[in-house]
Amino acid sequence: MNREKLKVATERLKNFLRKKKFLIAIDSDGCVFDSMNPKQIVVFHPKIMEFHQLWGIESYLRQVAEFVNLFSRTRGCNRFIALQHIYRFLTEIPEIKQMIMEQGITLPDTTTLDAYIKKYKDISLGNPTLEEYVQERRESSLSKLLTWSKAVNSTVAAKIKNIPPFHYVRETLALASENADLIVVSQTPYEALGREWKEHNLNNYVTVIAGQEMGKKEEHIRIAARGKYKSDEMLMLGDAPGDRRAAEANGALFYPIIPGKETESWKRLVEEALPRFFEKTFANSYQKKLMAEFDQALPSKPPWQGLNYDHRTSYRERQPLRKAMYERFDPQGRLLIMEEEDKIKGRI
Repeated sequence: MNREKLKVATERLKNFLRKKKFLIAIDSDGCVFDSMNPKQIVVFHPKIMEFHQLWGIESYLRQVAEFVNLFSRTRGCNRFIALQHIYRFLTEIPEIKQMIMEQGITLPDTTTLDAYIKKYKDISLGNPTLEEYVQERRESSLSKLLTWSKAVNSTVAAKIKNIPPFHYVRETLALASENADLIVVSQTPYEALGREWKEHNLNNYVTVIAGQEMGKKEEHIRIAARGKYKSDEMLMLGDAPGDRRAAEANGALFYPIIPGKETESWKRLVEEALPRFFEKTFANSYQKKLMAEFDQALPSKPPWQGLNYDHRTSYRERQPLRKAMYERFDPQGRLLIMEEEDKIKGRI
């Protein structure tokens, strides 16, 4: 990571000045770019299995990790908090307990992970603070966690490239920037954010790009806003419940980019919601309607807690998505494919 660029970006956030009447904070992964799926499916989840020798429970780990990171109300959470959720859910599934005993698999001990999160969750969860904690505690499990996180970053940079923004994003940013100050707020590392926004010439629309090293999203908004805007003059755009909470923590309005309906969401934003925001008719009934649709798209209960849950059937539901991600971003990568007859067809 270029620490000098990060330092400049951090100072830019701290010294942010209001130039327009409105403020719009924008998430990046899964909101502006269709990058959530490949980053998680092709990089994050395989790296967990690679570092902890968990390939023997691949189908279960993938399903749990996909639920946590992509298809539930924890979507978009910090990577270290996601690990907490993943390991906890894995211990709840009876079939996994049997497989672990049969194959001699050991799930990671989360003691040091839990301690790190407890100490830094109100500051910043990211490689810089983890590096500090590694130096303080000097425990092998923390060093391994840091190595995993760095490997995720480098693999994302190497494999997940040239992902264009969703349709209508550029038109929306152009229109929004006429009346609003735009900032990017994300839990993605700053280096990746800067690269992705510059790669598609979207960085010129925004004043600040704030990544995970600069704090949580709600802190990004708070630092930028600092009493400069009224509640109905601030809007957060995001695809995850954490984005909504960041908006609410600052008294801002929230517009959801619905997972699976991203193009439709951006079209509605540029044609309908953004004009409403500028006219100050966005709040109350209109926003409530959007929130109901958003909540319906992201369940809180995992599929394996359902009465008629069948693991193979459930795993195969996302199989076309996984195959598409690997075919595009890592054709030689390791991926478990299941046939309808409940046999393992092979690995891409």
